[in-house]
Amino acid sequence: MTHSGPLSGVRVVDLTSMVMGPYCTQIMADMGADVIKIEIPAGDNTRYISVGPEPGMAGVFVNVNRGKRSVVLDLRSDEARETLRALIRRGDVFIHSMRAKAINKLGFGYEDVATLNPSIIYTNCYGYGRRGQDANLTAYDDTIQAECGLPSVQEQLTGEASYVGTIMADKIGGLTALYATMMALFHRERTGEGQEVEVSMFETMAAFMLVEHANGAMFSPPLGPAVYPRAVTPNRKPYRTKDGYISALVYNDKQWVAFVNAVRPSWAGEHFATLEQRARQIDTVYARLAETFLEHTTQDWLDLLRSLDIPAAPVRTLDELFDNPHLNQAGFFETVDSPNGPVRFPGTPTWFSRTPGFIAGPAPRLGAHTQEVIDELGATAEGAVITGRAES
Repeated sequence: MTHSGPLSGVRVVDLTSMVMGPYCTQIMADMGADVIKIEIPAGDNTRYISVGPEPGMAGVFVNVNRGKRSVVLDLRSDEARETLRALIRRGDVFIHSMRAKAINKLGFGYEDVATLNPSIIYTNCYGYGRRGQDANLTAYDDTIQAECGLPSVQEQLTGEASYVGTIMADKIGGLTALYATMMALFHRERTGEGQEVEVSMFETMAAFMLVEHANGAMFSPPLGPAVYPRAVTPNRKPYRTKDGYISALVYNDKQWVAFVNAVRPSWAGEHFATLEQRARQIDTVYARLAETFLEHTTQDWLDLLRSLDIPAAPVRTLDELFDNPHLNQAGFFETVDSPNGPVRFPGTPTWFSRTPGFIAGPAPRLGAHTQEVIDELGATAEGAVITGRAES
């Protein structure tokens, strides 16, 4: 399929697995890049970790590997490594999620790859950055959430340390790898220079968590602990209504005045009149609002709050997103034909007036494009033997 996206013509040699790297390269594929996913003979582990229409095509894998081409290479063999070198010579981006020691042992560290293709953008996706003492530790989303303070913040919020209900470190790490790679490509476009990029989940999530939570701890001497109080107050949660729940944020002074004038709560005195006063007593404010929201139904509150331009939303389930009127009117979901029938993907959340992205195709079966890619390499890879199975 011809792709008009902003990355049309960019070739990505993708040695990532699980979610962080594949989420990064999934977005590249949606934006028009030719992403060649290199898999071991057993395939990416995410092929097998959730429900799917056939073995090896689990939902998590299918979503973060859509529109890519799968090539099986057993990099323990000389022939497979030579095939990878041929791909690198023709690539724009080389991205991997192996630990530094492992990728270097295979002969595909940055210096090796840059010798083959000096202009390539080489992106490392790590759990921990190479310059710290934990560089060689194994990392997954749960352990990085723990490292960056998320369970501790949850404990302040709910009374018990817990992970958040999404693989946040993996996905934010993937987005960071994406923007870092794009910056390097932009530099190359201006100068012709390739370079090495490093993105680690731990450093990424430390930066993410400290955006607001660094707070008084940033200063010398510290003016307070590293915490943004509003985010961790125990009463910060959806409000229960007569018939359900609602999310509402009566935040700035304009919104507060509008709410108080419309609702006339007896507790809303002068001691809550300004944002600064409310911020100092935020848990009490939330508790009083919780009492007030019990008085009417969710829809009654939505009608009132939205008429006052106060942010408010119903509490939806994930399944409800697939029937969300706004998302469907915006054309957010894209249905793509696959060998197992139509797949309704959550589409690209960005919009371009001249170079729109779209989902170029379904996720590949393991090794589905091995021969196709070898044929494209032609004489460069003549004689290469690929270990593993290929399916069409």
